[in-house]
Amino acid sequence: MTNKKARNRNNFFWIYAAIFSIFLGIFFFKSSFSRPKKIDQDTFFEILSRGEVQKIVVKHKEIVYVYLKRNLSSINGIKNGQHIINGRYFISQPLQYEFEIGDLQFFQKKFEKFKEKYNLDTLIEFKNQQEYTLTKFFLDYGIFFILLIIFWIFLFKRIGSTGGGPGSQIFNIGKSRAKLFNENDDVKTTFKDVAGLEGAKEEVQEIVEFLKSPQKYTKLGGKIPKGALLIGQPGTGKTLLAKAVAGEAKVPFFSLSGSDFVEMFVGVGASRVRDLFEKAKEKSPCIIFIDEIDAIGRTRGKSSIAGSNDERENTLNQLLTEMDGFDTYTNVIVLAATNRSDILDNALLRPGRFDRTILVDPPELNERKEIFDVHLKNLILSDDVDVDFLAKQTPGFSGADIANICNESALIAARKDRNEINHEDFLDAIDRIIGGLEKKNKVIKPEEKKRIAYHEAGHATVSWLLKYASPLVKITIVPRGRSLGSAWYLPEERQLTTLDQMKDEICALLGGRSAEEIIFRSISTGALNDLERVTKQAQSMVVIFGLNKKIGNISYYDSTGQNDFFFSKPYSEKTAQIIDEEISKIISEQYERSKKILKNNEIKLSMLANELLEKEVIFREDVKKIFGERTFPDEVENMLNNPIEPISS
Repeated sequence: MTNKKARNRNNFFWIYAAIFSIFLGIFFFKSSFSRPKKIDQDTFFEILSRGEVQKIVVKHKEIVYVYLKRNLSSINGIKNGQHIINGRYFISQPLQYEFEIGDLQFFQKKFEKFKEKYNLDTLIEFKNQQEYTLTKFFLDYGIFFILLIIFWIFLFKRIGSTGGGPGSQIFNIGKSRAKLFNENDDVKTTFKDVAGLEGAKEEVQEIVEFLKSPQKYTKLGGKIPKGALLIGQPGTGKTLLAKAVAGEAKVPFFSLSGSDFVEMFVGVGASRVRDLFEKAKEKSPCIIFIDEIDAIGRTRGKSSIAGSNDERENTLNQLLTEMDGFDTYTNVIVLAATNRSDILDNALLRPGRFDRTILVDPPELNERKEIFDVHLKNLILSDDVDVDFLAKQTPGFSGADIANICNESALIAARKDRNEINHEDFLDAIDRIIGGLEKKNKVIKPEEKKRIAYHEAGHATVSWLLKYASPLVKITIVPRGRSLGSAWYLPEERQLTTLDQMKDEICALLGGRSAEEIIFRSISTGALNDLERVTKQAQSMVVIFGLNKKIGNISYYDSTGQNDFFFSKPYSEKTAQIIDEEISKIISEQYERSKKILKNNEIKLSMLANELLEKEVIFREDVKKIFGERTFPDEVENMLNNPIEPISS
């Protein structure tokens, strides 16, 4: 109902605007229509000789305005200063023509000669002063301005009476845009809807308890925290946690984005911050949630121009003041979320403002299983759907990614006119999200398809024979997105990576190009993505992780994000040359290593490529038939064969 009223107000506004535009158009049309037409002197004297000119007005000795006669009837007489010429009745016509003159005396003499020659009664007037008075201005433009004033008064009254509609922000531009949720609102999200994130949930649950029963925590002399900052990658559930807090707290909950403070007008952001905290104090105890706080919380003084006004910095300063100015027992807690914590101002992160920093990491294996359970409960599934397998197939996926997989699988099953979602639909959904849309109709030449098959078989062969390379899941030469083929792996979930593990990963990535060189005696552009990943991996080994003997235990990584690595390198030119040489050396060594592995297994490589050409998609079991059982590290073996059970407390 509210939306319908808002649409009606919107429609009325556009009706009024259309009426006003019509009046405005009429006014300008009338103004342009009444303007005199410019002519030259010869044309004027031709008109004058025909006796059609009633009078002329010479203004400032250089411009002549011409007024013509209008023939109405043959009534004799004079009425109200109107003229009878040769027995005919005339009335003044509005200004018709204008032209410029050079020498006034010459023009006046010529004019008088024409009057005598043609026996004319045309009048001539001279005006050298400004004739545009206030009265004349009002007569010309008064109606327009009166209509304009009436229109705006009427519009503002409607805005004031309805409390909304277009233009209402003119009066509320300095007011907070936060949306208020209270205990009467139907906020359905609770902590039961947040799967995984047990540590983060425990932290925010305690914040809810602070507000529900503050005496429990303050009776021993403690103080209620003023703020908590949620930090994590996009899609990990920061905003979902805040919604759950709103559903669980049963206290007023103000929700807005950091960009809601930003405006082009000076002082508006700070005004909105003040208004937000004033409303929060009135509703205490309550929670303020600011999503994407990095929009206003960036480090100050980095890009401002000397002497200029930085509205964002003013807004941040006001936010810092309001957070630090809270009374100890106002029971207002600020929650904020960001995925750019490295660029936030240090003054914003200090205790007393954001007392707690809550990390929201991508879910682990068991947490992914819980997230799948949440999103699968509303789907119609077949009996062959294995949630444990899906959780293993999605390492590094965020909660939003898993929700997208579940939704995409339902769409795929519906597209195939199925009554339930089966295991194959989930695999297709994962492929669709990771690799892109399958392009079955893409035309590929036979020789190109053969090269693609050997390229992917090279990846699979090297990764199968290396100890620390990621376990293979399947290989395909069906084009998806920008890729013409791909090999799918199950990366090992580990917290630390050793030097040998990183070298094996580089070697496996170079297996595709190595296979091309061995089989076709030439290389192609198909290894672009592989080379990009290899270069970044080798660069991180040398520059960031200190895994190179020649450079030593040195890291040039800046975790604060204050320095631009590409424009202000923190090392000398000599060191830069050594870094380039070591990166090239690592890649060359692993490239030769991958070629050696493939040459020793060239027959099996060809068998795998031929089977791939025949089937287009082959799986781990097909590779096992050719190469035999693969020896995994103990950690990966356990992960593949034995799902990790949660440890009971």
